[in-house]
Amino acid sequence: MNTREAVAARILQLCKDRGITPNGLSNLSAVPQATIKSILNGESKNPGTVTIKKLCDGLDITLGEFFSTPEFDQLEQEIY
Repeated sequence: MNTREAVAARILQLCKDRGITPNGLSNLSAVPQATIKSILNGESKNPGTVTIKKLCDGLDITLGEFFSTPEFDQLEQEIY
């Protein structure tokens, strides 16, 4: 799993845990549906910290809580 996949998986898990759809998350976070779709489909190369922060605000969690998962802890260093 790479960073983009981990971000998408985390968003989907948080939506599932809260019983909301990605579109519902768009409404809660004021992040456009197209942006969330792009992240989830792997089309977004780098969603950006500001976007992730807005999603976290909509989910009522911190950036630390978003990234504090075994999946992120186990990511290999990505050098391009």
